[in-house]
Amino acid sequence: MSVQDDLAAVKRCLEDLVRTVGQLERSVTAERGTPAAPASGRLEGLVTIPDAPYDSGLWTDTDDEGLGARDRHAP
Repeated sequence: MSVQDDLAAVKRCLEDLVRTVGQLERSVTAERGTPAAPASGRLEGLVTIPDAPYDSGLWTDTDDEGLGARDRHAP
């Protein structure tokens, strides 16, 4: 197979996947009896996380996960 054939096959598979996911979303929505997600793509109930840095006081007396405590050394 040539690269063009491979790309065409991948494109067909991707289009099939998109179509199948769309059908699945519609069937789940119909089963739940809930309206589909808004056209904006944002779901209600999502929480926006701000880009502002967190207060460094939140991390006082914490260990670095997987690295242990800051004042101790690995054996």
